[in-house]
Amino acid sequence: MSLDEVGELRAADPDAPDAPETPVAAAEPAPARTPGTWAALRPLLLRLHFYAGVLIAPLLLVAATTGLLYAGSWQAEKILYADQLTVDRVGASAQPLSAQVGAATNAAPQGTVTAVWPAPEADATTRVIMESPGLAEGETLTVFVDPYTAEVRGKLTTVGDALPLRAWLSEFHASLHLGEFGRNYSELAASWLWVVALGGLALWIGRKRARKAALVVPDRTATGRRKTLSWHGSVGVWIVLGLVGLSATGLTWSRYAGENIGELKDGLGGGTPAVAAKLPGAPAADAGGEHAGHGAAGGTPEAMPAPAAPVDVIGIDGAVAAARSAGVTESLRITLPAQGKGYVVKEQDKQVPVHLDAVAVDPADGRVMDELRFADHPLLAQLTRFGIDLHMGLTFGLANQLALAALAVLVMFMVVWGYRMWWLRRPTKERTLSAGRPQPRGAWRKLPVTVLLPLAAATAVVGWFLPMLGISLLVFLAGDLVLGFVASRRGAGAGAEV
Repeated sequence: MSLDEVGELRAADPDAPDAPETPVAAAEPAPARTPGTWAALRPLLLRLHFYAGVLIAPLLLVAATTGLLYAGSWQAEKILYADQLTVDRVGASAQPLSAQVGAATNAAPQGTVTAVWPAPEADATTRVIMESPGLAEGETLTVFVDPYTAEVRGKLTTVGDALPLRAWLSEFHASLHLGEFGRNYSELAASWLWVVALGGLALWIGRKRARKAALVVPDRTATGRRKTLSWHGSVGVWIVLGLVGLSATGLTWSRYAGENIGELKDGLGGGTPAVAAKLPGAPAADAGGEHAGHGAAGGTPEAMPAPAAPVDVIGIDGAVAAARSAGVTESLRITLPAQGKGYVVKEQDKQVPVHLDAVAVDPADGRVMDELRFADHPLLAQLTRFGIDLHMGLTFGLANQLALAALAVLVMFMVVWGYRMWWLRRPTKERTLSAGRPQPRGAWRKLPVTVLLPLAAATAVVGWFLPMLGISLLVFLAGDLVLGFVASRRGAGAGAEV
């Protein structure tokens, strides 16, 4: 995975000094030899790796830095918000959830309770989730309640399960807090990460080496650029699977590629199912949609009455009891009934072994209306769930978060090593401001047609599916054509002067 290989003009000895430009006299030309597929493909791959490394590496560095901060946020919020997250003393028995919700409502009377997350551990607090006026879209007010005394431990503005610090760092990692425009940076980085990783792996494996161990073990006897190249390549082998995994899972959150991935998943039957919580006799979910008011009565959507809140006879404690009897027991998250739907009780224990089953409970009689087991999810939906949770540092807890942090640090080193090799490759080291040269132009002309056409077709498909990759690749090609045109004009001008 070498940025430095972009400047190689002699594969046998990349550290050798540049060959003199004066021709060697009176040597018989060697017979032309058709290069193999790899020999023809390698220069093109080197040139692509050069542009991706030089131009996209800054985005990868930013993504790795913000990702490192996010990986540490899980432990940081446990320290920063210890008063809200934990109780002073573990009691003998917990108060009913209804009493805990009542305490939270008294502490935040302006809020409307939408969900309750009972304490997942003995020393943890219960979270009562509320919609509250004045909050931004996607934000909720969370009230933390001691389950043993029903004492309110604090209130925080949250986004999903993220407390303020992690919510801020998550948005920083995704968009640098620049809104929809900022999301382009992370999508561009994720779109190119797998290309750089797999392309670099192919280049590193394809190099000639005296010892096979040098593929995965840095050469400590090397010096200068060779030493940096050795570390860059061998460490790249260690982390390539992690980089590809981060790229694939990161794209599922992206704006443009994420839509294509979602459509592809649904087309393959891999969409994530949801438990059916609609109450008998409740109006259809789209009753107020674009065709509302077109019936015989001829009413307008504004004139139609809003769905009445369901009658809640069993209460939240009854719903939890019904869910537990159905086997839904771990790290519960309860969505309260509203607009023709019953209680939804889900497990959210994402550490291996996962507990992600869900049930819907009728608030009138406690009947379990529907059950959804994670084992019954489509395989593609399960793999997506595992991949996203690994990306977030959830699946293996602290070990997962440490692995993500280490991966982020190594990506930073890879970028620095790549730029250092490019710097050391500059043709005239006496000129401080000079830079390393890219692989010579025209590499695609050496590819056999049987390789070039399928490669072009595959590139077009991938570029359409990952729009940020396709657009940036076109920009690279356009810039390369301009540089080539300028260089040819300079060459023609120099020839005319002679």
